[in-house]
Amino acid sequence: MRNGERRLRTVDLARTAGLSTQQVRNYEDAGVLPPAGRTDAGYRVFGERHRDALLTYRALQPGYGAVTAARVMRALHGGDVAAALALVDAAHAALHEERVSLRAAGEALEALTGRETAAPPPRSGDAPHGPHGLRIGEVAALIGVRTSALRVWEEAGLLVPGREHGTGYRVYGPADVRDARVVRALRRSHHLFDRIRPVLEDLRREGSSEALRAAVEARGQALTARTRSMLAGAGALHAYLDRSDEWRPETGE
Repeated sequence: MRNGERRLRTVDLARTAGLSTQQVRNYEDAGVLPPAGRTDAGYRVFGERHRDALLTYRALQPGYGAVTAARVMRALHGGDVAAALALVDAAHAALHEERVSLRAAGEALEALTGRETAAPPPRSGDAPHGPHGLRIGEVAALIGVRTSALRVWEEAGLLVPGREHGTGYRVYGPADVRDARVVRALRRSHHLFDRIRPVLEDLRREGSSEALRAAVEARGQALTARTRSMLAGAGALHAYLDRSDEWRPETGE
């Protein structure tokens, strides 16, 4: 500790953050806090640096999660600022990926808005098809793609049409036509198959575009709240890094 720095007991830190004294000890043992000094009797002696570290960690938790927040603080107290900031960057990159996926789901919903996803009734002169769906050529014409595209999407696991007994011909039901529309819309927006797959899984799980829309809206609100929490945590971390210049010459013992 620096000369003149106010000493803090374990219970003082605990009260500052609304924790138990054992949690404070655990945080020091885990490296979330810098090493504490010890009295001759072996009691921990904390200072303002430890208080700042504890409050910074608590500020990071809501947005980055307890695991990442702890790793960030351990890296800082181990002297590896670059590693700590890399963890922050990775968390923001992951959040961005979630937003991209959410945007893909939104685009899929737009593609379905106002469209009849059920197969239309057969017309006179149409190619024969099964009683519960359309043949591949009919679906291709309906959504404006080649049959080869539908086969590629099926090989990628995006579409799973049924098969007609006896002939083995593909039969596309209403949900299959809906899924094909979604794939076409997202491919036109240059989304890769790995980005499209979770959108289809969400749509199938929710059961309807309306349910998926509600889920997308809720997820969007959650991401917005998390972004704000991350901004608050990053601000606290920035302030802690600025103050760390004051502590650098000291060991904390």
